[in-house]
Amino acid sequence: MSLLTASLRRTTGTTVLVMLLALPAFLAAARLKDLVTIEGVRDNMLIGYGLAVGLNGTGDRQQTIFSTQSLANLLQKMGVNVSPTALRVKNIAAVMTTANLPPFAQPGTRLDVLVSSIGDASNLQGGTLLLTSLKAANGDVYAVAQGPISIGGFSAGGGGTGVQVNHPTVGRIPDGALVELTAPSIGPDPDGFRLQLRRPDFITSSRITEMINDTFPGGEARAENAAAIVVRMPSAYRERPVEFIAQIDTLEIATDRRAKVVLNERTGTVVIGSEVKIASVSVLHGNLTVQVVTDYLVSQPAPFSGGETTVTPQVDVRVQEEKAREVSIKEGASVEDLIKALMAIGSTPRDIIAIMQSIAAAGALEAELEVM
Repeated sequence: MSLLTASLRRTTGTTVLVMLLALPAFLAAARLKDLVTIEGVRDNMLIGYGLAVGLNGTGDRQQTIFSTQSLANLLQKMGVNVSPTALRVKNIAAVMTTANLPPFAQPGTRLDVLVSSIGDASNLQGGTLLLTSLKAANGDVYAVAQGPISIGGFSAGGGGTGVQVNHPTVGRIPDGALVELTAPSIGPDPDGFRLQLRRPDFITSSRITEMINDTFPGGEARAENAAAIVVRMPSAYRERPVEFIAQIDTLEIATDRRAKVVLNERTGTVVIGSEVKIASVSVLHGNLTVQVVTDYLVSQPAPFSGGETTVTPQVDVRVQEEKAREVSIKEGASVEDLIKALMAIGSTPRDIIAIMQSIAAAGALEAELEVM
């Protein structure tokens, strides 16, 4: 897809308009593995509760009582009996741990772990996660996590002199979890498995079906709808399903996309697909600027006169209206034609956003308009 990106950037008080226009692509092709997933072959989310220790006085405070209770329970399992009310520690923090269990993960596979503070700890820098069970939605433990936490930033100082980079209460443990139970995944059935399109589309689904049937005459592919395709393996691959999946993953499919325009008014970003067409339309656009200037006149009496110094504000309102600038677009104009015309009259990204909304309201935009 050819994209126009118009972004608003401010540098030393100057507004800079940056536009990037990719070369038009007549027919975009992508590998099948980038367009679909196999039903039943997916990630599973894991979650756990644990303790981070070794913090330099930046752990949970007394307001967070569950961290000290967890520490007391942990010490009790190790043969140390202590009352939670007797604990006065600042080097621990209660955290939630999350991870994604990939399909077909076997015991011994390593996973990345995300660690997030749930109490009032101010910083997890230098902390170590203690042995934590990671459970799936059904309550089964599929992995255990432990290791040093990397927050990718820092926090120093305090009050008005503090400096913080990134989020010091969230960190990662690369390869910090160890899979203990095989991931619940369903492999492709030779008698029929389903391909699920990441972006449902009837044309793309039809092209995938046609490509599989032409490449593997002994098999059968049938599109159920815009999002699902049922595939039956050829007899030559019945005992080799992995090889068949590897073969169809490399197929090049000519994808089809909807014409769409995305506007982000908060950042001044405009993204327009190359499929977008514009009907014959004329646009008149101008700016009205209102400037209020206040000058302070100081009246000072002569020396030893006994008078008082007075300040009188003088308010001046200035209004400046630019002449309307006209842009004419012919029937079937492309994105490039529109952008060249708008650039020629010096339009800013916010001007383009307003113009695109007006063109869509007039019914001249042959695309879906999305405002973020």
